[in-house]
Amino acid sequence: MSPTPSPSAPVRQRAGLARYAALAVVVGAIAIAGYFAFNSRQHVPNATFTLLSGQKISTNDLKGKVYLVNFWATDCSTCIQEMPQMVQTYDRFKGQGLEFVAVAMKYDAPTYVTNYAQTRRLPFRIAMDDGSAAREFGNVQLTPTTFVVGRDGRILKRYVGEPQFAELDQLLEKALGT
Repeated sequence: MSPTPSPSAPVRQRAGLARYAALAVVVGAIAIAGYFAFNSRQHVPNATFTLLSGQKISTNDLKGKVYLVNFWATDCSTCIQEMPQMVQTYDRFKGQGLEFVAVAMKYDAPTYVTNYAQTRRLPFRIAMDDGSAAREFGNVQLTPTTFVVGRDGRILKRYVGEPQFAELDQLLEKALGT
């Protein structure tokens, strides 16, 4: 004799499917929100950076300017690889008003950051993050992550990993009006 299915079995099966569908909808909504949060013209967060000199600069101080915020670390090989091109990009556009803040991650040793900045003669502002700036910029954990911010305070582009520098140059030319 085979067991007779309980009348509640189809109900449980439908409930399981309903939960699965609800979960899929939630995951989809989060993915769509994330896409628009970082690919639409999101406003730059209010963040404050502490420079190696101890001076503080905020995104409010940079209003009306085109700037890059580059999260990096001295132990990140891609960061170290891209840095000479970041310097070239800054040197190419600083005369047109480009600002640049290179933000070392919270876990990076300040002595390493200072040594790297001095020996490589980095020409832009170098900041040490206490974790708050990375949080404000969407909980940045991967380095390098670079944000291009327009004069209107909107994020024009977010690069995770090394940017395509030809594309970055075109974006900066357009944003700076050159």
